[in-house]
This record gives sequence, structure tokens and C-alpha cells, in this order.
Amino acid sequence: MTKNPVRIVTAASLFDGHDASINIIRRMLQEFGAEVIHLGHNRSVNDVVKAVLQEGAQGVCISSYQGGHMEYFKYLRDLLNQAGASHVKIYGGGGGVIVYDEKRELEAYGISQIFHPDDGRRLGLEGMIKMIVEGCDFAMPSKLAAESKNIFAGDNIPSTELGIALTAIENGQKDVKPEDFGLKNFIRKGDAPKILGITGTGGAGKSSLIDELSQRFLNAYPEQKIAIVCVDPSKRKTGGSLLGDRIRMNSLSRPHIFMRSVASRGSGKEIAGSLPDILNFLKKCDFDFIIAETSGIGQGNMAITDVSDLSMYVMTSDFGAQSQLEKIDMIDFADFVAVNKADRRGALDAVRDVTKQYKRSRKIWDDKVHVPVFLTQASQFNDGGVNNLFFSVADKLHELKSLPQVPKAYRETVLSADEHTVIPPDRQNYLAEIVSTIHKYKDRVKTMSEKASKIGALENLKTDLGLSPEVVTKKRNEFSEGFTTEELQSLEKWDELKRIYSQDELVFKVRDKEIRQSMVTKSLSGTKIRKIVLPSYKDWGDRFTFLKMENVAGEFPYTAGVFQLKRADEDPKRMFAGEGTPERTNRRFHYLCKGEKAHRLSTAFDSVTLYGQDPDLRPDIYGKVGESGVSICCLDDMKKLYEGFDLVNLNTSVSMTINGPAPMILAFYFNTAIDQQVVKKETELGRKLTDVEWKQLATATMSQVRGTVQADILKEDQGQNTCIFSINFALKMMGDIQQFFIDKNIRNFYSVSISGYHIAEAGANPISQLAFTLSNGFTFAEYYLSRGMKIDDFAPNLSFFFSNGLDPEYTVLGRVARRIWAVAMRDLYKGNDRSQKLKYHIQTSGRSLHAQEIDFNDIRTTLQALIALNDNCNSLHTNAYDEAITTPTQESVRRAMAIQMIINREFGASKNENQNQGSFFVEELTDLVEEAVLAEFKRISERGGVLGAMETQYQRSKIQEESMYYEHLKHSGELPIIGVNTFIDPKTLEKGYEPPKIELARASTEEKNHQLKQIEIVQKANHTQADIEIKNLKAACLSGHNIFEALMTAARYCTLYQMSQALYEVGGQYRRNL
Repeated sequence: MTKNPVRIVTAASLFDGHDASINIIRRMLQEFGAEVIHLGHNRSVNDVVKAVLQEGAQGVCISSYQGGHMEYFKYLRDLLNQAGASHVKIYGGGGGVIVYDEKRELEAYGISQIFHPDDGRRLGLEGMIKMIVEGCDFAMPSKLAAESKNIFAGDNIPSTELGIALTAIENGQKDVKPEDFGLKNFIRKGDAPKILGITGTGGAGKSSLIDELSQRFLNAYPEQKIAIVCVDPSKRKTGGSLLGDRIRMNSLSRPHIFMRSVASRGSGKEIAGSLPDILNFLKKCDFDFIIAETSGIGQGNMAITDVSDLSMYVMTSDFGAQSQLEKIDMIDFADFVAVNKADRRGALDAVRDVTKQYKRSRKIWDDKVHVPVFLTQASQFNDGGVNNLFFSVADKLHELKSLPQVPKAYRETVLSADEHTVIPPDRQNYLAEIVSTIHKYKDRVKTMSEKASKIGALENLKTDLGLSPEVVTKKRNEFSEGFTTEELQSLEKWDELKRIYSQDELVFKVRDKEIRQSMVTKSLSGTKIRKIVLPSYKDWGDRFTFLKMENVAGEFPYTAGVFQLKRADEDPKRMFAGEGTPERTNRRFHYLCKGEKAHRLSTAFDSVTLYGQDPDLRPDIYGKVGESGVSICCLDDMKKLYEGFDLVNLNTSVSMTINGPAPMILAFYFNTAIDQQVVKKETELGRKLTDVEWKQLATATMSQVRGTVQADILKEDQGQNTCIFSINFALKMMGDIQQFFIDKNIRNFYSVSISGYHIAEAGANPISQLAFTLSNGFTFAEYYLSRGMKIDDFAPNLSFFFSNGLDPEYTVLGRVARRIWAVAMRDLYKGNDRSQKLKYHIQTSGRSLHAQEIDFNDIRTTLQALIALNDNCNSLHTNAYDEAITTPTQESVRRAMAIQMIINREFGASKNENQNQGSFFVEELTDLVEEAVLAEFKRISERGGVLGAMETQYQRSKIQEESMYYEHLKHSGELPIIGVNTFIDPKTLEKGYEPPKIELARASTEEKNHQLKQIEIVQKANHTQADIEIKNLKAACLSGHNIFEALMTAARYCTLYQMSQALYEVGGQYRRNL
């Protein structure tokens, strides 16, 4: 037990979505009795400092894995000191990314502890948590430090003083007066503000609704000040608490709003014992409106009405039978009722039933009387139901003379957004249908293989048994019932199939182009090594099972691969680069492509770009510019990035690892390719192109470019956390991109890379990675179908991206994915053979790269690469051994590429391309993994499909649990990791040991300043036209037109953040989840 109530703020740093470790830390802090205010990923120093001050926290824990940590932690220390919070302890960690020299420098600057992986090995997770909790176990100061100042520009709410005062109240101090805590200039002069009490069932979306209402209050009353107090329960066993409301509140980054999270601390009720005193104190302060929220309640709870002037009950349609409404006390007493999550099945019926109960409880028998029961969807940006609820609350407050009337101008500008139904209600069981389809397929294969065995036996024994032709024909017809003509022919042509693959050369067609490839290589010993070896099955049932469950590569169900043979002229390796400025990354690309015919460029962007921002001088942004990726903020940057590469060349493809701002980055890229061809054409003609010629060339260019943009928004919410727009709006833009691809006949570029890699990096095991990724893919398919697209028009534009690892399931990950996709696409969605082919990129596991004994990382990567190549991946990226510490250096990247080259060109067994087929182990593992994935599909389906499961945080919770399990096994030693928890070099355990220094690839100050200058030049040059294009972009969004089409024009004149900002205003920002 702690001596004092310990409150700690936890977060991942700005532009950093790696929240797996901080989630583990915040969970363990709760178990050790701390009250944790979790802010989640991508948090600016301002966000963190405001939370620390308002929440009265003694400490803050920050994870930082994306570089820029020196600037971030120092800026955090500086702002806390300036705000009078020098007493606040700062703890941080970033795996091996923060090296020892930097750790020492930060700790000397006033950071309490930077945890290095070696600290974790010596102390263990529990030892680290104990150090943090003990360090924060001190009484908060009762007065503000004299040297403090307000650090939040344009905000006159004294957060530090209020935080200290509310801590005193929470800790039991009586008769707390504002003037005693330096608040004499923040005392209310008129009537006390009114309190709106909000309560409801757990998971009803109270926090999101409060955030949406707060945004509207701040928009309608820009000078009014709001205070929010949210109660969460304390754990009886440990005393710890997860104060999880703040993470949902995007409005808190704005001025004129204050929030305090309160733990119940054993009150036994949905409100904390200190809540009445806290609210009374805030009423004396200069706030204009106060919101108090309780923790989730049951049917008989209504304590909020005792501490509020107005009350609101938030619920969903999941209340059971209509008679259950009669038991809910709050319906009888609430001034407003919000039936939230309007997209759920039965929501319209629910609001009707609640309205009836509301009227019955008040004896209102007139059907025409309007009552304040609202159907809302807080997750929908600018939702009409939330707008109506806001106006109703504001009008009531005006009636009570608490707030002025909502300005007429504001009422007229509020236009409710169009409702975007992603998955229609009648299609919400799509995953269950897929499971049924695949089981039906497998059951039929089993049944028909038994019949095939009988046909084969009949053919083999008809002569020996002396059967007459009539009997043979009759029996054959009997056994053949249920087979298709094609299936019978494939059985009869088995020997012909074997003959074809036993030849020295195979002739086949790809997109009407005849391909000839040698089928044999000779070893140094003269042994003939065949590329494809087919089984020597005699039984027709075994042959049938092979053809239906495996088959040769390039044939349904594509278990062995989607192409008949690997390309002889191109290895599946990618040239991966991304560091500093576009010019520096361009040099790395040319270095990697030297001597290579195929240029498969894979681009990593810095975290500033990944979050749709432009470079800036502010320290927490500046430190990230050009770190862990390339800085791209405008069209000119993109042109410099790919200078010297012919982007329409058949041997050039470009992969861009970006998600949240993917539409803008893709617009930069397409314009780069177009301008490249325009320059070439105008040089050739010796004149400028006409408008008609330009448009024709632009369309032709886009139909030729090859590559992939990641753009997977579903996995961003579940795992990687670089979604920057509201989910529905982000999905709308994805759909608009795909529609643009269809309209412009863009067939060689993948509109999305449906990604499991980042789900795995967040902590998921291989089964969850595969299940979540495939289910996301089917969700995109359902969404595009609901928009009227045809399956064969978009399915070939979908690609996948998986992580590889050393778990046994990774051996068959590709096989299982291809088979599930193919069967579902053919039998359920009726897609053609191109739609049935699942093509995927794979990357060796970043999570398996350890900062300890980094030379061992290449051994792990080699094994993972071998597994991936044996499973016929379509492209492969091998991680550099030093990526646990730094952006890859030129030397480490060369070694990583050599891994693939050695496997492909030196490793003798790789001359065969179907090594996995025929292995009893691989066959059994394929079936086991497939069934495990289908079982996960069922669990997701039971939660309303992928989007329904996301709403309840099912995927995120499962990923976090699996991450915790892995970390526990790693730290306990039950999961052996060589060089980390076993076979440890003894000298690394000695006190004071530091690992050898390695070359660090970091962006220089000159490179960062270069990008700042670039922004200035572009904005100055395009100022007038950019304003016009931003207006056009917003208009396209509000009118329902294709947003990507508008972005294609805007990208020619606007910077990345100019476009992001415009889209935030019309589409909404992403709301974080726990």
C-alpha cells in the first residue's frame, strides 16, 4: 500500500502509435495501487502537461519509440517547471531506441528515470513499476511555486492551481476555498453555474458524447468556460484505478475547458465521496457550465440527480425486453435521454420504446408532445442527433438563465453530416457466412474424396474383377454423382498434370503474355532439382483432396501460391528506405537499386508525416522531423524522393507505408508520376500540352503505375494507431480512392495493403494477426459492395501485408490466408480468379529484434525470411539487425538484403518452390491454424462484425492481453530468447555495463531546418491558390463528392497539414481508445 494516493499520467509521445509497452505499464501501475490517467498514443507535450496539472498527478510515464526523444523529454521537463510543477516525476522508455549516452543526458536534465532494456532485465517489470510508484508516493504541494506561469496561450484557466486545490479536496481537506490556492482572480462573480449530470450504463458512450457536446459548447460559446468532472471506480483489491475518460476527449486540447478525473476510492457508489465537495468548489470558480459524469450504473442507480441541476441518461438499444425500461429509475428522473450508438440494430425501435416509457412515467398521454429523448451516434462526426441534443440542453440552460441563447449564426451553420452506413444491417453476419462457406467447402471435399477413391478403385480393378462395361458404367455414374465435369476431368488428367510439371520447361500465360521458365536446376553434384514436385498418390481420393485443398501454385484454392512459378527475373525483395530529407532517402534508393533490374521501392515516412502534420519549430514536433522515416510535406518533396526513377516502367513499383494521411500522400505520388510523364512528353513534342492532352496523359499514367499504398484504417484503430480522422470519414475516403481507381482504370496499383504486421507488432499472436487481418479485408469488401462497386472491379486492387516470426503458425500463415480468401471469394462473393488471388507482402518481425546482443537479430531474421520464402510470399522485407536501436544504416540494410539473396541464390533447397507441400506437419498445421482463424471469425461475428467488435474494443483488448502474456513469459524466462533471458553474455549483467556504441542514423539539424524552409517556400508561393483549393476540398466533402478527386487537385498547391486541417473540420478527428 502507498502512503499517499498516487496519481500517474501515462502516454505515448507525439506522433508515436507504439502503445503496447505503455499499455502494459499502465495496467501494472493500477495493480500496484496507482490511479492512472491514461492518455493513449500520439500525445503532445502540451496534452501531457495539461493533464498532469489538471489531474494533480505526481508522475508521468512516457514511451517514445519514434525518435525525437531528446527534444520531447526536455520540453516536457521545461514546461512542467514553468507551470510550477517541478515536483512532478518523469519516467520514460523507448526500448533500445534511447541509447545510454542519451539516457544519461536526459536524467541529468531532470528526468527521473529512462528505462533501458537492460534495466528491464535487471529489475524485471515489477521492479520497474515498484520504482515508479515509490518515486511518486509523496504528498502534493499545497501551494503553487512562486516562479510558475500560465503556459497555455489563449487559455485563462489556471490549471495548476485548480489541480492542487482539487487534490486537497479529494484527499479529505475540508472548507477548501479558491483564494487559499491562488485563485482569487478566478472566483465566480455572478450566479453559480449549472451542473449537468450525465450517467448511464457502462459502454454506452458517455465520454464520447460528453466530448461531442463540449465541442459544440466551445463552438457556440467561444468565450464560455467549461469544467468536466468524471468518476471512475477504484479497484477494491488494490486501490488502483483506470481513469479512462480523458483519452476520449479531443476537446481538451482547446482553450476554455478543464477536466478532472476522480476515482471512487471505496465510496461503493457510482459517484465518489468527494464529488459533492469538488462540484461545490468548482461552482465558486469562474466557470460558466459544469458537467459531472458518473461511472457506469445499473437500473436502480440515480445518485447523479443529488449533485446536479439537470441530468442526462445515456443508454443504448441493448436493454433487453421493453419491460426492462420500467425498472430504470433514471428514465423517470432524467431531463434528457440519449439512446446512443444509433447504428446498432434495433436503435429506432429502442428510441420509440424509451420515448413511450419517458411519457408514461410523467403521465404524458398526448402522442404529439415532443419529449427530450434523442437518438445519437457520438462516433459519427457532426451527428444530427447529437446536434439536436446539444440545442435542447443549451436552450434549457438559457431558460434557466445560466447561459445566453445559442447564437443564430451558429445554429444556421450546423449542418448534420450524411450518415455513412459502412456495413448494412442485413450484411452484419458476413463473417459467420464466410465460416459457413468454408466449412461447407471442406465438408464437400471430404465427402467427394471418398467417392473419388471409389472411382479410382473401380478404374484400377475393373479388369481384374472381370466387370462388364455396363456394370462399370453404372457404378461409375453412381460414384460420379455430385462431381462437376471439371473435377472429373482433373482426376482423369492427373497423370498429364504430373507429366507437365516433370518437363524441363513450363509454358504458361500471365495476362495473355506467354511465359517460358525452366523447371530444373542442377546441383554441383549433378542432381536434378525440380522446381515443382507433385505427390505420387495412387488413390484418387488423395488426388482429389490435394487438388481441392492444395493444388499447384496458380490454381484454385491457391494454397501453394497465386502464381504458377516465382519470377525468374525478379527476387521478391524490396528496397527499403526512409530517413531525413527526400534527397537523402532518394540517394539511399539509388544505392539499393544499383545493379538491379527491378526497382521495388518501399518507403518509410517520418512520424510527423504519418500523422498528417507539417514540420514545425515546436520542440516535440521538431525533434521528430526526418526521424525513423523521410519527411514529406508537399508535392515537391515527393518529386525529389523518386527523382531518377521512371514511375511507369514495368520494373518499377513503389510501396508507401502510410495510413492516416494516405489519401493526401497518394495524391502527391500520382501527381509526381503524372508530372514526370508530362515533362517527358513536352520535351519530346517541344511544346506545352493542351488541357485535353494533359488529362489523357494523366489517366494513362495512373493506369500504368505499379505499387501499393497501405491506407488500412481498420488496423490503425486496432493496432498501429496512426488513424487521424474519424473512422467513418476515413473509411469514406478509402472508398472514394477505390472508386477513383475503378473510374480511371487503375489496375496495377493496390489501393490498400490490408495489414497484419502492425497488429502483430502491437502484441498479437499469429492466429489473431491473421484472423483480424482477413476479417478486416472482408469488411472492406462488404463496404465497397454496399457502395455499389462490383467485386471483380475492386478485389484485384486489394493486397495484404503480414508480419513473420518464429512461432510455428508463421510457417503456414500465407497458405491459410490464400485458401480462406479464395474459397470465400469464389463461393460466397462469386468473384473471378483475379479476385480469388490473395497477394501479400511480408516483413520479418520487428518485435523479435532485441537491443541486447543485436548481432543475434540477423539469425532470427534469416529464419523468418526462409519461412516466408518457402510459403511463396509475393514480396519480402528483411529487417536490419540494428532497428531495435536506430533507423537502419547503410551497412545494416545491405546485410538485411543479403539474407534474402543468400536464401534465393545460394541455399540449395530454395531451387524447389513447393517445399511445404507433402509435409504431414505442414498439412496438419494448416488445418489447425485455419480452424483457429475461423473460430476467431465467429467470435468477431458474435460482436456485430469487425466494426461492432471495434466498438467494444475487442481486438485492442485481445492484442493487449496477448502482448502481456508474451512479456510475462519473456521476463520470467519461460519463453527462451537467446541473449535476452538465456545464454546471456555474463559481462552484460555486470554493474555499469553498457553495450558497444553503434552508428546511429539520425536526421541532422540542417536536414530538419531544410524541411522547415521548404514548408515556408511552398506556402508562400501557393498562398492564393491553396486557399481556393482548401475551400473546394471542403465543399467536395460536404456535398458528398469524391474526396480523392478533390485531393488530386489540392495536392498540387497545398501542404500536407493544410489538407489534414481542412479535412478535420469537415470530417472530424480520430478519437482514441484504451
